[in-house]
Amino acid sequence: MKGAHFLLSLVVLALASSIASASDPSPLQDFCVAVDDPHKALFVNGKFCKDPKLANADDFFFTGLNIPRDTHNPVGSNVTQVNVDLIKGLNTLGITLARIDYAPFGQNPPHTHPRGSEILVVVEGTLYVGFVSSNQDGNRLFTKVLKEGDVFVFPIGMIHFQFNPAHAPAVAFAGLSSQNAGTITIANSIFGSNSAINPDVLAKAFQVDKYVIEKLQKQFWYDNDN
Repeated sequence: MKGAHFLLSLVVLALASSIASASDPSPLQDFCVAVDDPHKALFVNGKFCKDPKLANADDFFFTGLNIPRDTHNPVGSNVTQVNVDLIKGLNTLGITLARIDYAPFGQNPPHTHPRGSEILVVVEGTLYVGFVSSNQDGNRLFTKVLKEGDVFVFPIGMIHFQFNPAHAPAVAFAGLSSQNAGTITIANSIFGSNSAINPDVLAKAFQVDKYVIEKLQKQFWYDNDN
């Protein structure tokens, strides 16, 4: 009898493992609300596909990443993402490329990509970069000062940043493991949300006076992600 119970336990464990390994594909947008009327439906996890017979080289091509971008803005950086919106052939391929220009002492502020990891290479200048691990890992800070040719990886979902500590501009290129990795800039989302988060909530969370939160919420929060 004990042998039968043991065997049954193994079967249940095997089934649980099988179910755990099967999951829905990761979403490529923030949310997807179900609708009953198909005429009101939009695409999900990508875009509608062109007939493969009609595809051509231009569907897989983009030009212009050699051109420096304008960094005259409050954060001193400009992110140019080459994603599925610019290269239609990226649809379903799960990759994105970005050029990031940094003014002297400019930064790509703390942010996260909810749907993709990032690998960054510096091609000009110097960058101080880093990411913070999860609460479960003790919110450890991982940082490096990168020179030309150096590479750094930001794991999916981790809050990360880049800062140019020099008097000269810097340029980096980044690859992301999603055709639409998404970007959540921490300050923008917390203090510039639409509509505003109740300042009592943020005052308690940040352990500061309410007037500090209200002042931050009145600021203009610039989006450097183009």
